[in-house]
Amino acid sequence: MQNNYSKVVLITGASSGIGKATAYTLMEKGFKVYGTSRKIASETTVKAKKGNGFLKMIPLDVCSQESIDNCIKYILKEESSIDILINNAGFGIAGSVEDTSFEEAFKQFDTNFFGVLRMCRAVLPKMREQKNGLIINISSVAGLISIPYQSMYSASKYALEAMTEALRIEVKQFGIKVSMVEPGDTKTGFTAKREYTHNSLNSVYSDKFKKSIKTMERDEQNAPSPKLVVNAILKIINSDNPPIRITAGFSYKILVFLKRLLPSRFVEYVVSKIYS
Repeated sequence: MQNNYSKVVLITGASSGIGKATAYTLMEKGFKVYGTSRKIASETTVKAKKGNGFLKMIPLDVCSQESIDNCIKYILKEESSIDILINNAGFGIAGSVEDTSFEEAFKQFDTNFFGVLRMCRAVLPKMREQKNGLIINISSVAGLISIPYQSMYSASKYALEAMTEALRIEVKQFGIKVSMVEPGDTKTGFTAKREYTHNSLNSVYSDKFKKSIKTMERDEQNAPSPKLVVNAILKIINSDNPPIRITAGFSYKILVFLKRLLPSRFVEYVVSKIYS
């Protein structure tokens, strides 16, 4: 592949948290980074302290096909390629399954799953034409171990895991690589931005729901910075043959490993104890 000075990276959800940390890290390493956010009203550019790397923030809503098309057209007008797509945009909705309306469930999937699908479909024609490219999807440990009262978030990440595994096989023939990173609890603005189902605080589930949310918030606020996730992303970018997935954080790697070994009922028991 090209050296870093000519690689073009597109990152969704780059205005905060993992996306922002990744965007700035890649910029300083010499990449041409196009960071996106639906909150950006107009483009802004930051240049690396050394070298030719830059970060240009441009508006993009992954739930709007028109917005995605405009974003891709803009980048390809500025650059000759899109070498790396990092699908990071996402958010969480909390509440019991019974308290989750169809509209709330769809809203969760529209960003976390369908948003990724839209982005992949938008860049793949150019990557096939280039005969190379890399797609990194930001999943979650919750896409492997379902968390009570975050069922729709977990479900959207489970779906993302399945799609990523299939996509990886399908596009290999075109020289395109696909991988994913599974963060555990990470200290970002994700906690404050978590949404709640309409009836969650007045539900028959409210007592256990509140205890569960309190545990989640405590774990997230005491968690490591996005650096672990950024390092996992860098490992994938620098790999000639990137793995299907990297779980960020040693303790979470152990947790995922144990899930594969231990009986499902035991895993369910442990998760229940943690979040109730």
